[in-house]
Amino acid sequence: MTVLPTPPAQSDPALVSRAFEVAGRLANDAADVIIATAGRGAQPAPTESPFDWVTDTGRTLERHTRRVLADEFPGIPVFGEEFDAAPTTVAEHWAARAGTAKFRWSVDPVDGTANYVAGLPWCTYSLAMLDEHGPVVGVVADPYRTQIYAAARGRGMRANGTPVRLGEQRETRGGIVCTELTRTGPWRGMDRFITNAASAQVGVRLLGSPALAITQVALGHAVAAVLDSYQEWDVAGALALATEAGATVLDRRGEPNPLPLDGLLVAAPGVAADVHDWWYQAVAHS
Repeated sequence: MTVLPTPPAQSDPALVSRAFEVAGRLANDAADVIIATAGRGAQPAPTESPFDWVTDTGRTLERHTRRVLADEFPGIPVFGEEFDAAPTTVAEHWAARAGTAKFRWSVDPVDGTANYVAGLPWCTYSLAMLDEHGPVVGVVADPYRTQIYAAARGRGMRANGTPVRLGEQRETRGGIVCTELTRTGPWRGMDRFITNAASAQVGVRLLGSPALAITQVALGHAVAAVLDSYQEWDVAGALALATEAGATVLDRRGEPNPLPLDGLLVAAPGVAADVHDWWYQAVAHS
């Protein structure tokens, strides 16, 4: 499988610069709030799933994000985890996002809610501005590591202002691949995928945060991330980082796609074909 990069679409440079600055500011604000409130003993109600829980912090951060974006970018709609119903099909997703606006914002105020509630250091704030071609600007705040990761289309990725670019990676052996459970548990073929990876002497990790899983690939810490089920706001900001860092983003069929909606693979370019093969074979034989 030969993966060819898709030429980036051009956007208004002034708009992109302003979006990059505002998104970074919001990410910094959110990181402070998450650190100050995480692990304070809150528990979901008996009728709520602890893995699909809306927290007061999430609501507060999303309201703040919406308010700032409405003031700074009037006319650009904002979609978020806490106040928008998640589409259940790809068709519903596009219908929900349809409209006359050229751009949209997508925010996940606390990605990794169960980790946040437990005080585990794997949760994040994620925000992206998108157009019809995918993420234009993306930020992911990693509060516990005091890092703000940010990227803009054609301008590269930065970690606390320092440029990040993936090095050459052509072997998976000894590497780490990240994945995540679905809302109802393991995805179909997940056990076989883990077995396939182990046979190639690759470890599999579940971080509990799709955004941070993808970010690990962008940083070069993991060779790949495979996600079977997610919403746009879970991954959009991190996909901006990965693309600008030089990672390959593929859909379930193994085709390049800047924002896959029904399963995705993010990987160092030299190993994307191998990891996709493990994934494809695992699902096909389950």
